[in-house]
Amino acid sequence: MLTEKEIQDIVSSSGAEEPRDDVESLQPQTDLNDTIWEDSVLKRNVRDQLYRIALEFYLSLNVEAPIKDIIFTGSLANYNYTKHSDIDLHILIDYTDVDDNVDLVRDLMTAKKSLWNDKHDIKFSTHEVELYAQDENEPHHSTGIYSIVSNKWLAKPSPKDTKIDFASVRSKATDLMSQIDDVVLQPATSIKKIRKLKDKIKRMRQSGLETSGEYSVENLAFKVLRNTEYIKKLYDRETEEFDKNLSLSNSDLSIESKVYEMILKKLLGTRKREKRI
Repeated sequence: MLTEKEIQDIVSSSGAEEPRDDVESLQPQTDLNDTIWEDSVLKRNVRDQLYRIALEFYLSLNVEAPIKDIIFTGSLANYNYTKHSDIDLHILIDYTDVDDNVDLVRDLMTAKKSLWNDKHDIKFSTHEVELYAQDENEPHHSTGIYSIVSNKWLAKPSPKDTKIDFASVRSKATDLMSQIDDVVLQPATSIKKIRKLKDKIKRMRQSGLETSGEYSVENLAFKVLRNTEYIKKLYDRETEEFDKNLSLSNSDLSIESKVYEMILKKLLGTRKREKRI
């Protein structure tokens, strides 16, 4: 069971191997990051570089849907950043321009993002650049959204004093850790159980973002799960079960061999009869 202090350390961390930030670093800053912003406007060299990165990512999607906008969001477009924060860069497209099945397109865009991140390790200064092709019709709950295309704020953030309920974060996170352990460590678990829990965690985080924003108990509990690699553990087990379901066990191979042997004997028998005729 995690202590409240451990939860504080985790919430303040990005999961990097460097020493974790003090919990105070999670409290909102009084100014935007001066490596990226100048007088609340994106620095020219930053904008040009992010534009280039976004266009390269868009070309990798290999879709004909036109770009509606390119937005910079997340903690570095806000006052709640740390030195480990990512630059969240979203290319906005209309998913229906790709296909009418929006859920299918969303899965495709998620897969494209994973392939890009596996292949590339792009940073600006010390900050990793995270890219995603977002449906323009999808609601976005960040209080800081900057248009790279228009070079202006679509939602301008403001610094505020926020008190974090670490006791509730600890309670929520440890409960979900137990649920993940129950599913992941169960020998006879199923993909259905894993995906049900993944959906539950996703809905929990989304609900927190919609009602209380980035500092909601639900969103911070998710951050604890991510930084302690519990989310990774869940995804890894899902992949393991998926691969297992598509693989043949030794007994299955034995059965398959017998079936192919029977088919081969029938074919050979047919050919022998044809020769006699």
